[in-house]
This record gives sequence, C-alpha cells and structure tokens, in this order.
Amino acid sequence: MFNVGLQSYASVTKQRSALTQELQLASKQYGADPQFNPRLASVITAAKKQGFPKASIENAIARGQGRSPTGAALDSLTIEAMVPPSVAIIVECQTDSKARTLGDMKSAIKDYGGTMTPTSHMFDRKGKIVFEGSKNIGEEEMFDQAIEAGAIDVQMEDDGTVVVYAESSQTTAVANAMAKSSGLKVESLDIIWDPKEDTMVNVASPEALDSFLGRIEDDPSVQDVYTNAS
Repeated sequence: MFNVGLQSYASVTKQRSALTQELQLASKQYGADPQFNPRLASVITAAKKQGFPKASIENAIARGQGRSPTGAALDSLTIEAMVPPSVAIIVECQTDSKARTLGDMKSAIKDYGGTMTPTSHMFDRKGKIVFEGSKNIGEEEMFDQAIEAGAIDVQMEDDGTVVVYAESSQTTAVANAMAKSSGLKVESLDIIWDPKEDTMVNVASPEALDSFLGRIEDDPSVQDVYTNAS
C-alpha cells in the first residue's frame, strides 16, 4: 500500500507520478538493471521508502525500456479533453492496449463532467531540458549561454537545477550546445505541452480538479498530464 499518512490524495499521486517518471527515465537512459545503473538503484530505494508497490516499480522500469511488464511493445496515445471549470488537458500515454486505455480515460473524464475534444491548439510544443545545478555558473551567465545555444527561456529552480526551454525541433541541439558550453550534465530531456499564456484558467478551488488529475495520473499507462490551470 502506498503510504498516505496525512498527505492529501492529490499530493500522494503527484509524488507517485514523479517517482514513476524518474524510474522510467533512469531505465531508459542507463539500463534496466540497478546493479549496473546507480541512478536507477537510487530511485528504486527512494520509491521503496515511500511505500511504492513492487509491481509499480517493475512496471515503470519496463516502460522505460519501451515495453509492458509482460514484454509487449507499447504504443503512444494522446488524449485531449476539456474538464470543469473550462480547463484544457492533454494526457500522454504509453500502453499495450490503446482500446483499454482510451476506455479508461473516457470513463474518468466523463465521470468528472468533462468532454473529449481537441485542446492542443491551446498549448505550444516545446523542448524542456533539465541540467544539474552548479555553484560555478551564475544565473546571468547561464542565461547568456542558453540564448547563445538557441533556447527560448531559462529558469533557475530552488534546488539549483537549471530548466531550459527550446523549440521542439531544436531540443537536442540546444541540450548538446548547453552541455558543452556550461559543462553541466543533462538530467532529463523531454518534449512537453506548454499552455499558452492567453488560455490560462484560474481555478479558485482546485481540490476537485486535483482529485480528478490524481485519478488520471494513477493509471499506469499515463506518462504525463498537462493542463492550462493556474
């Protein structure tokens, strides 16, 4: 059982989703055997401390290798929908059964009062590159290097990591150029859906939406969930 304690359901599911993504990324980048993949071993230890089920850990590692726990190949599936209160969502999945996952997503969206409808026009497709932090490079220097490499935005996180955004088609080139100029290690590289500024929706009472998103993120096929809620 996942340790809920005094945490909210939404908080727990977000934590579990983050751990799942870390497991998949470590497996994808460095291999599925923790004996030869220190990063994967570290994430597995962290997941176990949080009460992450063994089956879920194995599932995430397998998905990082592009297959289901049974060995079946995975297909990509993107779900677009509008849910109360007028929030656009995009759900990206990797599944061994598109029909099953589509049915599960339709059911969850319908139960929440939402409708499956195109929403990708409300988002921009961008590359997101996360670099390890460094005390040797200041924010201004990092910004200059990012712009020189072709980035469109840079964010310095509280934990010291550097998040760089790029045009989706330039993501790998920007990551390589930044890594070379800064000497920093790329921790992750993804293509994301970034909500357009003029479509953002202020959700005054997010509890119901958080619970719904928690249900979506709880599906093992779900890789990422994007919304325009603020």
